[in-house]
Amino acid sequence: MTLVQLKHFIELAANGSFSKSAERLFLTQPALSRSIKSLEDELGQALFDRVGRKNELTPFGHHILGQARELLDAANNLKQSSQHLLTGLHGQLKLGLGSGPGALWMTPLLTYVANECPGARLEIARGATTLLVQQLRERLLDALILDIRSLSPSTDLKVEPLCELPGTFMCNKKHPLAKLKQVTFEQLLDYPIASTPLSDEVARVLTERYGAQAHPEQLIQLRCEEISSLLDVARNTQAVVLAVRALAPDLVALPMTPALNANARFGWVSLKSRSEVPLARVLREAAVQRLSAL
Repeated sequence: MTLVQLKHFIELAANGSFSKSAERLFLTQPALSRSIKSLEDELGQALFDRVGRKNELTPFGHHILGQARELLDAANNLKQSSQHLLTGLHGQLKLGLGSGPGALWMTPLLTYVANECPGARLEIARGATTLLVQQLRERLLDALILDIRSLSPSTDLKVEPLCELPGTFMCNKKHPLAKLKQVTFEQLLDYPIASTPLSDEVARVLTERYGAQAHPEQLIQLRCEEISSLLDVARNTQAVVLAVRALAPDLVALPMTPALNANARFGWVSLKSRSEVPLARVLREAAVQRLSAL
């Protein structure tokens, strides 16, 4: 039994004529007759009583007709749903965001889905890199946006770079360091330093620029996964925060000497073995577009 046979059956039931039905279906009359006969043989009973040139549904045919229409409608709905999904404007995506990406992209992506993808469902999870990668591997998440420097090399992950953004030490406008034309590392040490957990690469950059005392284990006094909280601390205290500059344009970027010259490398991370849903492509493009507003 095929959907094509059901379509032939429904058409013949509508007008009762093999010749007219064959014409509407762009078939020869013998081909339509074979299709109906094959369907009747499979179902085990006649669908039509043939009275002269008129073909009328049997009681069994009446019963089957309703189910055939439901099956054909379901198939058409399935086709339409798949077409909607392919546009990326429907479907579901569970996205994990690291600390910096969460502050940078969470609200814009939620807003984008609300405005542009009303048939889609976006769920966002926040957490540490190791936890998010574990959830990705367990297929609890579909994709991640992370600072890819914090990832351990792995053959099962697909990493697509999104952007690089400069990081810097920042403080509020009333901070004593905000008035200086140059700030040395030793001057920083007079104030609490805040940061999210830093990668080994950032730790290497810090120690190369400013010596062993700049290693995060010694330098960072306020550590938190939520960068938004640390930025608020910097806005309201004399703490200095180390973060991506674009996250807090209202804070003052300190003119360090020597310059820090360290960038965050954000990327889209997924499993190589898992097919990507079209919504993921749409949101990845939206994430890149977000950068143009910075």
